[in-house]
Amino acid sequence: MTLTGLRSIIVDGIPRSMRIAITVGIGLFLAIIALKNAGVVAASPATFVTIGDLHKPSTVLAVIGFIMVAVLSVRKVKGALLASILTVTMLSFLVAGNSFGGVISMPPSIEPTLFALDIKGALSGGLLNVVLVLFLVELFDATGTLMGVATRAGLVTDGHSGRLNKALMADSASIFFGSLLGTSSTTAYLESASGVEEGGRTGLTAVTVAGLFLACLFFSPLAGSVPPYATAPALFYVACLMLHELVGLDWDDLTEVIPACVTAVLMPFTYSIATGVSFGFITYALLKLLTGRARDVKPVVWVIAAVFLFKFVETGGAH
Repeated sequence: MTLTGLRSIIVDGIPRSMRIAITVGIGLFLAIIALKNAGVVAASPATFVTIGDLHKPSTVLAVIGFIMVAVLSVRKVKGALLASILTVTMLSFLVAGNSFGGVISMPPSIEPTLFALDIKGALSGGLLNVVLVLFLVELFDATGTLMGVATRAGLVTDGHSGRLNKALMADSASIFFGSLLGTSSTTAYLESASGVEEGGRTGLTAVTVAGLFLACLFFSPLAGSVPPYATAPALFYVACLMLHELVGLDWDDLTEVIPACVTAVLMPFTYSIATGVSFGFITYALLKLLTGRARDVKPVVWVIAAVFLFKFVETGGAH
């Protein structure tokens, strides 16, 4: 789909309000991930989520880390996010019972999963529907993430980004070649927004991060010593900043606002970017149709809404 340009057509067809909603939804998604990792929110059988145990040292450190990154950012201190992560990590060894796993280790062999493909099985009747559902999830998860991060980085002007096609191609290629190695989808992740907030807006940032990830194959014990609650403050801070995009919505036009809100809210509450996007597209198309404004909708929106509606009817929403 990327090679033929269909993916670019989909991106270009996304309404401005939905682009804003995707960015805000990713921010809310980051927020719930950060709050969960920090221990500020926890699961509850009665209310689904509730406040966590604030007496835990890890939760206290996460709160301290958030205040630290916010204060340093207000004071324009470079590397505020990284400073917060390193500080909380060091304190975790002293008060939170974190253990140091070492520095260097050899990565595990990829021989058991290398080229271990079952194409015939994947194309069988029982699995083909699963493959198509996962394809849609992957397509809109990655596309939504790229759109949200690119918008926050200021790389999208007038709804278009000259470099987005290259990013889409890099994403698609990595998914394909990663699968040959036996990995889970090597796609764009919404945590990339933290790099944008630190000023990363060029290919040099991506190359640097790629090099560091490569090094992490050999320094995985060191990287594993950084607990989730140390990175949670940085993610939550970025989430707060991404909500600023809401001011770009035309709040006088409910046919734009309601689908945008549906998209943004359902991303964190369904724990899926693709699900939020899909419900947003369906709501957008239905509202425009039922309010006599069908001409405002681009053809690609009708197609996407119909595909997702069919998916939900067919699967009931289950992945």
